[in-house]
Amino acid sequence: MEKKMMVKKQLNNNHQNTPRFASHSTLLLFSAAVFAILTTTAAAQPFDYADALTKSLLYFESQRSGRLPYNQRVTWRDNSGLTDGLEQGVDLVGGYYDAGDHVKFGLPMAFTVTMLSWGIIEFHDEIAIAGELEHALEAIKWGTDYFIKAHTSPNVLWAEVGDGDTDHYCWQRPEDMTTSRQAYKIDQSNPGSDLAGETAAAMAAASIVFKKTNPHYSLLLLHHAQELFEFGDKYRGKYDGSVAVVKNYYASVSGYMDELLWAALWLYEATDKEEYLKYVVNNADAFGGIGWAITEFSWDVKYAGVQIMASKLLEKEKHKQHAHILKQYRSKAEYYLCSCLNKNNDTTTNIDRTPGGLLYIRQWNNMQYVTTAAFLLTIYSEFLQDSNQNLHCPAGTVDHEEILSFAKSQVDYVLGSNPMNMSYLVGYGSKYPTKVHHRGASIVSYRENKGFIGCTQGYDHWYNRAEVNPNVLVGAVVGGPDSEDNFWDQRDNYMQTEACTYNTAPLVGVLAKLLQLEENHELELFASY
Repeated sequence: MEKKMMVKKQLNNNHQNTPRFASHSTLLLFSAAVFAILTTTAAAQPFDYADALTKSLLYFESQRSGRLPYNQRVTWRDNSGLTDGLEQGVDLVGGYYDAGDHVKFGLPMAFTVTMLSWGIIEFHDEIAIAGELEHALEAIKWGTDYFIKAHTSPNVLWAEVGDGDTDHYCWQRPEDMTTSRQAYKIDQSNPGSDLAGETAAAMAAASIVFKKTNPHYSLLLLHHAQELFEFGDKYRGKYDGSVAVVKNYYASVSGYMDELLWAALWLYEATDKEEYLKYVVNNADAFGGIGWAITEFSWDVKYAGVQIMASKLLEKEKHKQHAHILKQYRSKAEYYLCSCLNKNNDTTTNIDRTPGGLLYIRQWNNMQYVTTAAFLLTIYSEFLQDSNQNLHCPAGTVDHEEILSFAKSQVDYVLGSNPMNMSYLVGYGSKYPTKVHHRGASIVSYRENKGFIGCTQGYDHWYNRAEVNPNVLVGAVVGGPDSEDNFWDQRDNYMQTEACTYNTAPLVGVLAKLLQLEENHELELFASY
């Protein structure tokens, strides 16, 4: 969770002064060639991407709120939040806790689901071959089922359950919660275009995911997405102006225009309706889509994602009439990519890196920006490969293999190829954080000891203890190291040891892609003997 000390981001529309937001055999041979390049340019240490993928999806089961299903694999968790929404007369049971506490924040939850869905859309076959498609679909549906409940009428969306201020006075297991479960909503009198837009994007993207396997559910999601987009566009305003309790945690610093463009693009992808594309084109300038040069993609700032999605449309003949605007979107998309690759001429517009090579944007939960960057770099690398193009940066031309190699280096850093030899994916490898800032993981499992643990008791006996957490938060990506690659594994070091759902979500697709390349490389080596 972004807490009270969250660094406030400043927007700057100057391109030069960018904000620091945050056939089968042929394919086999090509994949082998790519992976050979990747393995020579990255650290020689081998990584088990299959294990990392499996564990990354397991994490979302640790974050579940509500009544847990019969096939729940994380056995130290139990039911929680079973009366959510009761005071307001609405069923808000379910969804995800965002991080190490028990508030259900709508904006980061929706972004998490959008990124999980995008990962499946881009890497469906790779995830399926790895045997993790069902788990990925379950992770998405746990979120979208909740969004359906939270969208109680066309112009009403429940934005949050619980509040961070009272929640942070307590250190309890979710099963013991005694903190406020008040629910907060946005409506036409109290708008929240950013939240409505992101939730619309999540449901539209998920509708694509479920289109073949669950068409009725897909149509239901699409219906909600369209209504939410209409609501957010008609009644405009920032959601943190309507839901004041969220301001210290997930304030919408970038505003709502990026989310409206984002939602419209996902609705276009889901429906192929020209009206949504025209919205993205007609509002490109006024909403900052072709104005902002961004070096962050996050739960708050969607511009880089918008720009990359829009730029990919250029390759289709039916979009040529919009080429003038789409090329401007692409220019900004490539600015983001070049800044990640250290290929902008002005070094102040490149994203900083730690001595160990990790992209570094800010000290609080920096890994969220690393995983989103790795995702965008990976999908753009595929786009360039498929269209036989290169990325032209001010400081030089980059091909798709180099882009993918850099994305891989960021993933490998997360998995342990770093100066600390520390895996920042909890439960992966031989050395990973053992004192994650997470209430449920740090207290004895409710299934082992059902004795009630109160607010202060939790702080006295569990938060302040020197021992490692009794439960391993498998698959969580923690905040990560500082600008010098240093990391302190302490429960009270929440800037580095707290994990969030939107840290792990972008990794799912990338891990599946790297696994596929690795396996194809091994098959090619076997065939050569």
